[in-house]
Amino acid sequence: MFLYSTLLLISILVPIVLSFDKKLQFYKKWKFLLPSIFIVALFFIFFDIYFTKIGVWGFNPNYVLNISFYGLPLEELLFFFVIPYASIFLHESIILYYPNVRLAKSVSNYISGSFILLSTIIIILNYNKVYTVFAFSIFIFSLILSFFDKGSIIRSFYFTFLVILIPFVLLNGILTGSLIDGEVVWYNDNENLGVRLLTIPVEDFAYGFSLIFLNIFLTYKLNGDKTDTEPKNV
Repeated sequence: MFLYSTLLLISILVPIVLSFDKKLQFYKKWKFLLPSIFIVALFFIFFDIYFTKIGVWGFNPNYVLNISFYGLPLEELLFFFVIPYASIFLHESIILYYPNVRLAKSVSNYISGSFILLSTIIIILNYNKVYTVFAFSIFIFSLILSFFDKGSIIRSFYFTFLVILIPFVLLNGILTGSLIDGEVVWYNDNENLGVRLLTIPVEDFAYGFSLIFLNIFLTYKLNGDKTDTEPKNV
């Protein structure tokens, strides 16, 4: 059954087609976006391979193609390219049509600081859980980076991520067992908090936030700190 690949195809189809929209012109960002996606993907894929090898998670052969790379199904590799692209496309679209939807800098800093403190506490209390430590560590790293972002992308990203969460929850929900018989991706709950939203481990939300934000941040840096993801009139 090609469930995982079908979900990825559905996720990328509309963003690719609308990348050539005359107003958004998302394709013009490819020269900075695609290298960013590739660099960030390499980092996450490295740990994905390792975590699969030590049994932090694994994949149901009934839902993936019989093509693998170091223990990862082809679909899992494509996940780190498809999902960031689709998510950043959605982020850019929202910013284009609602340029003033962003938090005040003081509020954004307070939220980021609170998340860093909470994540640090979670890591300290669960230092022996591999996925928990990794997910919240990379989350902390992403939030710390946001303090060095001249464009303050995080101020709008907190809003756009709430919208991104809608397809994120739907996709990850199916992958982790919602609405299907079994699951596409299984998790070893000894390596996470064991807390789930529907069937999604809570760590996935910190993981997903970091994956998308790091791509946006790196795209912005490769573009020489010049981007139109932030409103020009603020």
